[in-house]
Amino acid sequence: MSKAENCRAPEHVAIIMDGNGRWANARGLPRAVGHRKGVESVREIVRAAADAGVAYLTLFAFSSENWRRPEAEVNDLFGLLKMFIRRDLAELHRENVRIRIIGDRVNLQGDILSLLLEAEETTKDNTALTLVIAFNYGARDEMARAMATIARDIEEGRLKAADVNGALVDSRLDTAGIPDPDLIIRTSGEERLSNFLLWQAAYSELMFVPEYWPDFSREVFFAALERYAARDRRFGGVADKAVALGS
Repeated sequence: MSKAENCRAPEHVAIIMDGNGRWANARGLPRAVGHRKGVESVREIVRAAADAGVAYLTLFAFSSENWRRPEAEVNDLFGLLKMFIRRDLAELHRENVRIRIIGDRVNLQGDILSLLLEAEETTKDNTALTLVIAFNYGARDEMARAMATIARDIEEGRLKAADVNGALVDSRLDTAGIPDPDLIIRTSGEERLSNFLLWQAAYSELMFVPEYWPDFSREVFFAALERYAARDRRFGGVADKAVALGS
């Protein structure tokens, strides 16, 4: 058992799953193979997060910018998500996992939207790990949609400008009711958030690891939790030790 399984886990871990295509390219394989291998990592990390005592796990599955990719790759990504839900939903439900979907649903068509809604509805009363899937998600789009609902309520007299504060904005985001991530991990060595949970990440610990997502194993995940546990989170204040010393 790793140290991470013994120490207090972060309540909410969010992961930017990056590097499927580069993992495949490095092996002379089609990018689609990398995406399929990435689904295996999803299964492993969902179980690892539950075992570690993480309450919320958010996975960046498909961004609002991913529509710019070749149509064949987009279709492959959609197909993999459909396969994951159809094949794994029953098992996740048995394991008391709750699924939440964040992202813009307006432009989603066909059976993908119905599958996402089915996953949410089927697991809505589960009380173990909450698996948050960010699909067709972009943080700027999320904030713009939230601001539009607030502006509409002000126009129609349900709110005043003075009522607008951080808590109100929180309540209008896709993540309403979900605590902000304590830890955001990005795989593949890239060091940016790429329009992911920008509002919610205000005080998140950021961790960038070199492994491509298909290589992000249970062991690598627990190592990241150990690194997180060693960090001193002050939220704009000073460390307790410094206060005790009068510094």
